[in-house]
Amino acid sequence: MFIKRRKPPFESTPPSKSLHDPGKRLHHPPDEAKRNSSSASRYSTSNMNRTITTGVSPSRAGYAFLFLVWAGCLLSLFSPHSLQAQDAGVLKLSEAVTEGLRNYQSIQAKRQYLEASEAMSKNARNDYLPNVIASVQQNYGTVNGQFGPLGAVGVLGVSSAGPVYSDESWNAAFGALYIVNANWEVFTFGRVQSRIQLADAQVRRDSADLEQERFIHSVKIAGSYLNLLVAQQFIRNAEANLRRAEAVRQNVRARALTGLNPGVDSSLANSEVSRAKLSLIEMRTNEQQVTNQLAQLLNMTADSFALDTTFVGNTPQNFNTGLELANNPQVKFYQARIEQANSAARVAKRSMLPGVNLFGVYQARGSGFQYNYTPEFPDRYTTDYGKGVNPTRYNYVAGVSIAWNLVSPIKVRQQARAQRFVSEGYRYEYEQINTQLKNQLIFSDQRITNSLQSLQEVPLQYRAASDAYLQKSVLYKNGLTTIVDLQVAMLALNKAEVDRSVAYINVWQALLLKAAATGDFDLFINQAP
Repeated sequence: MFIKRRKPPFESTPPSKSLHDPGKRLHHPPDEAKRNSSSASRYSTSNMNRTITTGVSPSRAGYAFLFLVWAGCLLSLFSPHSLQAQDAGVLKLSEAVTEGLRNYQSIQAKRQYLEASEAMSKNARNDYLPNVIASVQQNYGTVNGQFGPLGAVGVLGVSSAGPVYSDESWNAAFGALYIVNANWEVFTFGRVQSRIQLADAQVRRDSADLEQERFIHSVKIAGSYLNLLVAQQFIRNAEANLRRAEAVRQNVRARALTGLNPGVDSSLANSEVSRAKLSLIEMRTNEQQVTNQLAQLLNMTADSFALDTTFVGNTPQNFNTGLELANNPQVKFYQARIEQANSAARVAKRSMLPGVNLFGVYQARGSGFQYNYTPEFPDRYTTDYGKGVNPTRYNYVAGVSIAWNLVSPIKVRQQARAQRFVSEGYRYEYEQINTQLKNQLIFSDQRITNSLQSLQEVPLQYRAASDAYLQKSVLYKNGLTTIVDLQVAMLALNKAEVDRSVAYINVWQALLLKAAATGDFDLFINQAP
């Protein structure tokens, strides 16, 4: 697994500062600094030559053999198979992007929205199909007739067909109605087609939204990955700076105890060590914060990641892309929103148009009352269920109709007007994102140029700062300069280490910024180590 666990530092963690603070840079702790720090507290070369012997006594032969055995075991740890196992625990950037795109809930949710839109698009095409309704109804009741008008508005009335009696008759029998009704709107003047176009526009909008989410999330993961590399480099730099400060303090204490340096030098050295420790604590807090951000983007729980450090020391070779700005997933999403709003406006306009319908009805009826049931022959009916529900009369009807709600233009006009306003609002947002991406593209090219220039300058800065620190360290040990001058040289070396290591990350971040502006994420990820 590419996640490694680390015990949290025991120090209290103050609030972290932003990774984009220009005062912060990352670095690799140089071997030269380690050697300089260690040499500051050792004897001179001539003294060391006088203390080293050339022979090994017989009593130490067993220890020498054990040392050789131990060295062989240590070398076996760094065999090719062992190194391959260690590399397997490193989280590659491409793996992080794949993991995040597969697990992130927001992307999964938008994928479900797209599938829902596709289902609605298929359903919209079903509006072309006719309506075919079959109904079976069996009843038991009376058939008293009554002369007079009736309008069943808001309530259901009883539709009984029978003779008019002078008095109420409570004769009741079974009856049945079997009906098949077909209704087909064969010509809608574009209403159904506009609804299909709206459903398709919604599919394109949700598809563009999904692609935009995937693109933005990929950029976020890559940015967080690079920021975590920066944060881990900050920690290495702070640890190297702390080792230098402790080495200086050890040398100052020894000289202060012998009276070669004033006691205030010891206080200044202690202050510098404390400052280095506080800086290390702050860098650890910053690294933990960025680790948490990357873990959230990958939708996993982890307190640390082992990242691919080959970004430091390598630069991309290609900074150009042939992809047009209009192909940026963000631009496509805003364009799809405009098209969806325009389709909704067309649906509102065409909803006021009439429709041409073909219809047909076939029905069968059964009744327990006979055809000659009259007030003169009130006994000509049966209460038998089978005879009452058995159909004895059949009818059919077919025709064509056209229906138009004459007040629909008044009712729908404001709805269509509102959709035009929505479409216009989307158009302004589309122009805004276009302008932002154009400016971002200009800035990304400028940042690429600046980062490449910085990459050429930082080796000179580091070499000069390293030489200055070595000279000041030797001068201080011989009492020829003050501790303040030594601390200034130490700070200059620390900054040079930071600038040297962060220069490579700056180039990758500039390329990522251009990939985000153009929408060509492959320009970045295909060159990543």
